[in-house]
Amino acid sequence: MEELDLKEIFTMFWTRMAYIILIVLIFVIIGVCYSYFYVTPAYKSYTTLLLATEATTTGTQTITSSDITLNNNLIATYSDLIQSKTVLREVIQNLGLRGISEENLKNRVSVSQRKSTQVIEIDVVDKDPYQAKIIANELAKVFTAKVAGIYNINNVHVVDQAEEERIPYNINHIKDIAIFSFIGLIVACIYVLIANMLDTTVKSKEDVEKKVGLTVLVSIPTCNFDDLPKAMKKGGRR
Repeated sequence: MEELDLKEIFTMFWTRMAYIILIVLIFVIIGVCYSYFYVTPAYKSYTTLLLATEATTTGTQTITSSDITLNNNLIATYSDLIQSKTVLREVIQNLGLRGISEENLKNRVSVSQRKSTQVIEIDVVDKDPYQAKIIANELAKVFTAKVAGIYNINNVHVVDQAEEERIPYNINHIKDIAIFSFIGLIVACIYVLIANMLDTTVKSKEDVEKKVGLTVLVSIPTCNFDDLPKAMKKGGRR
């Protein structure tokens, strides 16, 4: 019985293979249009900051456990300070960014700590790769000055300056098309299942036996009159 069910499922999908291919192809075309024409390219630039005392960076004295503890405790505070209105407002003023509010700029900035390190990464996303770079570098510059003014310490040092990225971070044509193809395949399978449930026509003697619970003894095949032998055609005309 299981083999029969698997055979029926295979036949069900095979008879509608043209529709399955058509649906998947439609979704592939939608995926191409979405990936190439709908998604607006956005570029991400990042700069990294190291939290370390000035004495540590110059090598005049060894780093202590208290220095590490202090820097680790300050990472969360520094992350919030980078996205504070004061810092963002100064960055906007310094760069002359018109039409960009503090809240809008905050949504473009993300701050994270490198795992098990004292390194903070500042990521900036923008439609213009050059603007993403200068915003990231200006953020690091303004933030470093703020820390020196607020805490009266110089423990933030730029490790990597932000660079201009040429490849959009939010576009992956192959991935987008693959996702839409997979969605199309799922939709096609759902269509086949629904179409099979709504199809009440009898296609074989097995269908009759399942519906009425009786064994089919005789079946009359259909044939085209033109395909009959000439002798049978003559006999039929008499």
